[in-house]
Amino acid sequence: MSKTKDNLFKPEKLSAQAKAEQTNSMAKEIMASELLARQKKTERLRALRMAQPAAEAPAKKTRGTKKA
Repeated sequence: MSKTKDNLFKPEKLSAQAKAEQTNSMAKEIMASELLARQKKTERLRALRMAQPAAEAPAKKTRGTKKA
């Protein structure tokens, strides 16, 4: 392995602005991927719900009067 400036010295530190931009871009990528996953899940669940037959609402029970 040849010795070069890149593997002998630590890389230069990023400026605060560059580090903030890097963090911001990574956060946006994560949020975009989460949004895509959420949309896919919603579409899948909506399709399953529409495929099910409509369930009838159960009849309400009426309370009878007490006889003494």
